[in-house]
Amino acid sequence: MTQREFDLVLYGATGFVGKLTAEYLARAGGPARIALAGRSEERLRAIRDGLGPGAQSWPLLTADATDPASLDAMAARTQVVVTTVGPYARYGMPLVAACAAAGTDYADLTGETTFIRDSIDLYHKQAVDTGARIVHSCGFDSVPSDLTVYALHRRATADDAGQLCDTNLVVRTFAGGVSGGTVASMLELLDTLSSDPEARALMNDPYTLSPDRAAEPELGAQPDVRWRRGGEIAPELAGYWTGAFAMAAPNSRIVRRSNALLDYAYGRRFEYAEQMSVGRSVVAPLAAAAMTGSNAFTLGVGGRYFNRLPRRLVERLVPKPGTGPSERTRERGHYCIETYTTTTSGARYVATIAQQGDPGYKATAVLLGECGLALATDRDALSELRGVLTPVAAMGDALMTRLPAAGVTLETAALG
Repeated sequence: MTQREFDLVLYGATGFVGKLTAEYLARAGGPARIALAGRSEERLRAIRDGLGPGAQSWPLLTADATDPASLDAMAARTQVVVTTVGPYARYGMPLVAACAAAGTDYADLTGETTFIRDSIDLYHKQAVDTGARIVHSCGFDSVPSDLTVYALHRRATADDAGQLCDTNLVVRTFAGGVSGGTVASMLELLDTLSSDPEARALMNDPYTLSPDRAAEPELGAQPDVRWRRGGEIAPELAGYWTGAFAMAAPNSRIVRRSNALLDYAYGRRFEYAEQMSVGRSVVAPLAAAAMTGSNAFTLGVGGRYFNRLPRRLVERLVPKPGTGPSERTRERGHYCIETYTTTTSGARYVATIAQQGDPGYKATAVLLGECGLALATDRDALSELRGVLTPVAAMGDALMTRLPAAGVTLETAALG
């Protein structure tokens, strides 16, 4: 690996999030040997020209998801491929295959659970054999979810307070926009759910991404769509209401896979759910119910019958791929997430993660860029695990060190 030409190749650099990630790498990449890749050398050159003097020497590679040989050649030249080319169910698997075969580490932004399950089934064993780390969900989905739980585990372990039990993520504040790429991924998932009963069954299983489903504890329902009083989650949230968080389903399955890959370090009684705070006003219960109902409809009725809708009509009503929120919206966006847990000893903790910037775009570009740099330049701090991994299972300790320097605050606190 040390003899490879590049430390990191960013594939999809001409897309909306790809360009934001390239801009971040140009600022934060330091001496890393970076290249940009995509279908059009002309468009790549235009992106590189706008990145400042530090990036002008970055090589440009032509690669296309419909040309597996070009992906194989790209993967063979670098230690890490970071990809923003989605929807991943449509375009992502040939690159996973190329990286697994070449022993090349890989990071993406997917929130498509069925794609991750297929990646595990098809390429986990080969990636283990070749030494590749295939790391999915390295953006806002699902780094904050994965990392806050890992931070709680580390804090409880340091305090000799036992293992994690009831654990709940609550999105306290969130401001940002929606891009065509995210919408395209959601449409792709709904297409799959509406045409594939097995995919719907997988999405209803909290351990969809488990490396060994039979080894998972039977803890009863861990619903992804529900509304609750905040006081049911933690006394500190008394008076607040929470509704279903839109990305709870993919995030929660990443977190549970992390626990399994880490040999159930969080515990065999670890239960996990995600919610979004809607405040404490008189209309908060209605807002929580409406939010939960819309999410339930999308995953339930929408997932079952989506393919009966005219696809062209749907696509005309949603943002187009390659588009996204304005620079002003990206700069003014932010999020703050609190994850609460109670341990087997009865101790209670909260982990808080916060970041400035639109969660799906500016913040995600930072998270993806840092994941790529961790895989490329912090190799001594990475996990010994190989195969299809989660952010925490691949590089939890490295991210705990890197992210604060990148403007991501992450703290844990004991609660009374």
